[in-house]
Amino acid sequence: MTTDIVLPAPSPGQDAAVAWVGTHLGDLVVGDAGASPAFRGGQRAADQRLAAFDVAGYAARRNEIWPIDRRGASTLSPYVRHGLIGLPTLWAHVGGGPARDVAKYRDELLWQEYARHVYSRFGTSMTEAARFVVSGRTAGGPPPADAGWPRDMACIELSVGELERDGWVPNQGRMWLASHWTVRAHLGWRDGEDLFFRHLLDGSRAANRLGWAWTVGVGTGKPYGFSRQQVENRAPGLCAGCALNRACPVQSWPDAPAPDPASDVDPRWRRDPDLATTTGPTAPHRDPAGAAEVVWLTAESLGDDDPALLAHPDLPAVFVFDIPLLARLRLDSRRLVFLTETLADLATRREVRIFRGDPRSALTGHRLATTFAPVPGWRTRAAVVRPVEVHPWPWLVPPHAGPIGSFTAWRTAARA
Repeated sequence: MTTDIVLPAPSPGQDAAVAWVGTHLGDLVVGDAGASPAFRGGQRAADQRLAAFDVAGYAARRNEIWPIDRRGASTLSPYVRHGLIGLPTLWAHVGGGPARDVAKYRDELLWQEYARHVYSRFGTSMTEAARFVVSGRTAGGPPPADAGWPRDMACIELSVGELERDGWVPNQGRMWLASHWTVRAHLGWRDGEDLFFRHLLDGSRAANRLGWAWTVGVGTGKPYGFSRQQVENRAPGLCAGCALNRACPVQSWPDAPAPDPASDVDPRWRRDPDLATTTGPTAPHRDPAGAAEVVWLTAESLGDDDPALLAHPDLPAVFVFDIPLLARLRLDSRRLVFLTETLADLATRREVRIFRGDPRSALTGHRLATTFAPVPGWRTRAAVVRPVEVHPWPWLVPPHAGPIGSFTAWRTAARA
């Protein structure tokens, strides 16, 4: 049984967050507590990075990997993941930029929204509802990382090194790692997805899981394979210094047979039988029995623009480090340090109460205002703690009840 404990508010700053995690959450993480050298948590850090982002050149450079100064990725995804920057904000931010770059960047925002729609509709049954039969787990249990990512390959070492050190990898590098794990090493994609989720500051079961499923051909019927040619195109000069330069394991295109079509496609790919549950409230829902006394924050929405926070500027905020969940996930400490630094930053502007425990018991009995989150964990916990006030999720595109079997099908139905 989990004991709920009130924790002291962390002091601002990354070093203070590292020490705080080591003291209060160190038993739940992989390795010693440490911070990402590439990302700071908090609304201030998010705002600074957003202000510095210029979409010009994005379309041409978004997939560049190396040298680092060739990259055009926005590096905003950790802040998007935790609601410090909303997709509608990003959509507006790039307006007025070069048309080709704006179109490409907004297309990526729409893909993120698509992933959220799929996850909100299917929840934890998302993998079982896949449109193609693809083994998700490796026989014999999860393999070690080096089984799927041989680090004597310069392209793999570069991306895995960033994953473990920074908690972030450019999209092209993620595709290389996912492809090598599944298509080359023939390991279960859900095992690889779990490894990504453990380390990535922007790790979400929505975008992360959908990306890995796409790599093995779920939803497309065509696995994604990468070869040396892609490395030479996106990381020119990297192969020259590789120990396997003359014996490259990815010299040619991989043999990647398409997955077998499923015999019984889940009908929810074609139609949402409960759109209201997928979408959440479209206007603030308040229980007339009593006013909120505290704002419940989740890892999905920690920004100053969280709708429940905005509605109650004078109420304290409460966040629960979910011990049963964290004990199962065993995340990299960098993820918890990022969250802790975010909470410490928020605490400089309003009262923040932090618990270590189970949200279902730690929050029971409190009159909560909160923002709907399109993830199954929020629904199961909200059903127990019964918030008296629930605010809508700030969708970029409202969910629809039509087909979502592919990004194209989803986007076509969204325009209808």
